Amino acid sequence: MRPPTLIKYTASLPRGRLLPAFSAAPVKRYSTEQTSHARLPRTPPPVRPTLALSTEKRPNAVAEYALSTLDGLVNWARQGSLWPVSFGLACCAIEMMHLSMPRYDNDRQGIIFRASPRQADVMIVAGTVTNKMAPALRQIYDQMPEPRWVISMGSCANGGGYYHYSYSVVRGVDRLIPVDIFVPGCPPTAEALQYGIFQLQKKMRRTKVTRMWYRK
Repeated sequence: MRPPTLIKYTASLPRGRLLPAFSAAPVKRYSTEQTSHARLPRTPPPVRPTLALSTEKRPNAVAEYALSTLDGLVNWARQGSLWPVSFGLACCAIEMMHLSMPRYDNDRQGIIFRASPRQADVMIVAGTVTNKMAPALRQIYDQMPEPRWVISMGSCANGGGYYHYSYSVVRGVDRLIPVDIFVPGCPPTAEALQYGIFQLQKKMRRTKVTRMWYRK
């Protein structure tokens, strides 16, 4: 049996005419957004400039290329001839002395302790830094020529250690001078100090001194 056709009346047509409720012809719909955008010219999105890091920049001049090559040569020579200033303050200095003995023999790595800070480029702070010793530590650091590096050896030098809550102890040598390498332990072994020196040598290889970064 055929189903009945649904019909409805419209207000615009006479009462006698009928229209089907559903038409088989497809209805074409237009979007106002599409028509408005089709008239406007398409502009490409802005391209963000890519900025290279300072470590990724290549030398763009002959002088800069020569300076970068010279910088690598100087760092190679500097990392093989470290001259630390002897600055032992507590029991960690015993392990620092142990590093100079024949078992480890840091002389074969070019490490020679100097008594004058004007002839040294590395300071190994081994031990507890008290408030009375803080001005002397800063004065010795200021007398060292550039470039200079600092190794904090032991828990007392790193953050006060066992005497952290004492009224007369500095809670970390990094509050007085910038520190490059922290060697943990109470006290750290000579192997730990030697590993810290190796890490300092890696940092020295990445340090650029003579290369002109301000040039574009």
